[in-house]
Amino acid sequence: MGYASTIPLSAKKIARCRQIAKSIGAQVADLVKTNSTVGTERAVLRLLGFNEAVPNEQGLLFPVANLITDQVKAHDRLHEGALYWIANAIIATKNDIPKLQERVMALEVDVGTLAPQDPKQVKSLAQRLAKESFQKLIQSRKDRNQTAKKLKDPVKEKRPLKYVIVATGNIFEDVTQAKSAVLDGADVIAVIRSTAQSLLDYVPQGTTTEGFGGTYATQANFRVMRQALDEVGKEVNRYIRLTNYCSGLCMSEIAALGALEGLDCLLNDAMYGILFRDINMRRTLIDQHFSRLICSKSGIWIMTGEDNYMKTTDAAESGDQVLASQFINEVAALNAGMAKNQMSIGHAMEMDPNYEKVILMEIARAQMTRQIFPEAPLKYMCNTKYKSGDIFTSHAIDTIFNLIGSMTNQGVILLGMLTEAVHTPFLQDRSVSIRNANYVVGGAVGLGDEFGYRSDGVIAKFAQKVLDDAVKLLEKIDDMGIYKAIEKRTFADVSRTIDGGKGADGVFQVERGRYLNPFFELMGSKI
Repeated sequence: MGYASTIPLSAKKIARCRQIAKSIGAQVADLVKTNSTVGTERAVLRLLGFNEAVPNEQGLLFPVANLITDQVKAHDRLHEGALYWIANAIIATKNDIPKLQERVMALEVDVGTLAPQDPKQVKSLAQRLAKESFQKLIQSRKDRNQTAKKLKDPVKEKRPLKYVIVATGNIFEDVTQAKSAVLDGADVIAVIRSTAQSLLDYVPQGTTTEGFGGTYATQANFRVMRQALDEVGKEVNRYIRLTNYCSGLCMSEIAALGALEGLDCLLNDAMYGILFRDINMRRTLIDQHFSRLICSKSGIWIMTGEDNYMKTTDAAESGDQVLASQFINEVAALNAGMAKNQMSIGHAMEMDPNYEKVILMEIARAQMTRQIFPEAPLKYMCNTKYKSGDIFTSHAIDTIFNLIGSMTNQGVILLGMLTEAVHTPFLQDRSVSIRNANYVVGGAVGLGDEFGYRSDGVIAKFAQKVLDDAVKLLEKIDDMGIYKAIEKRTFADVSRTIDGGKGADGVFQVERGRYLNPFFELMGSKI
């Protein structure tokens, strides 16, 4: 028996997990190399500047990016890429992008019907347009970094960032709630996306003042909240990070809009959309790669969704699923050229509080994850599954969560609310939760360095079992293939098929040698 500052985990087994995950990632890479989606093509258009909208037959604002993609697809030209036909349209009409967008909105130009121009000229112009748009993206991040440098950055304090949610449905009310949270001590504000927006095959336009279960993720709403957080950040002399959701049928587009509007973090995980929103797996895995390319070059942290697996399974038994998925998510991010310090890999404290030694098991999982992904600003999710109307027990659970998060040096802790399962938090509920975290996180700085883990203890043995099980699970996934593994309920006890799910008709094969998307190379894709 001995004690150590870390849990004794087999470096050989961890390396084996990464080796297998790399093989699984190659399966997805093959898919990405030969296919694209309407969502990815619309994201390209948004990076170019096609971000306006026109009223449709129902009176809703229909994005120009959707309109152009539909035009190109209707004339069987999408396999060459939307960018190719935009460059073609600019040459054919002698318009620049703003003028072309204006004429498309007026229905004067159908990009899909314009006569093909000289391919060399089209490709040359497409390359130039992509480079110019890429430079604007890089400049946007440089501007954001300059803003951050003028303020104190909580990341440098080497303690978990306190992450809280606003979800009123009204972006302007969200601002009021966000500012209040920052004044109490919050470091990260997440604007919850309106329920089921992930199933919309377009991004709504403009600021929004109503939404169910959250607020619509739109470019205008991003801009409003970013400006508000910059204002309150100056008041408190702290850089405040802004988070939104980048999953669903518009994953790549939201990444593009988030990058343009200065977001710092995006919840970005293909598996979430596949498992919990029944989005076609090919559609979402392809979109995930392009969305992560954008995040990578924009300095945006991605936040993965492994915490969700614990809501449909017994969290004490599903640790291998969580860890296996984390390794796969890491490879997917590396294939997009992402730095490890941008990977806010997700996990959660979701075991049944009634289990004996449950706190020891939670410490084991949190510390294990910290050791396996040492450079990642891990996102640790509070308990929600076992919350009830008992606000006192809820607050006690959240206190333990805050303590484990601090002790194991998590990167981000999503604070629990004592009124979880009762109502959407009031200002005072959030304030109580933040004050709790301020006390516990601040008071427990360095706690993990004061104690050691027994090599034969409950914590070490539990963590070692999770790792052992993860090796076996990854080998099983690799043997059967990631798509069949998803079909066989490997993750979260949910089954999906490769041809099923929403948005399957938005996937198409690209024409080798003719498909044009220079952003892959510009953004450093490893695929």
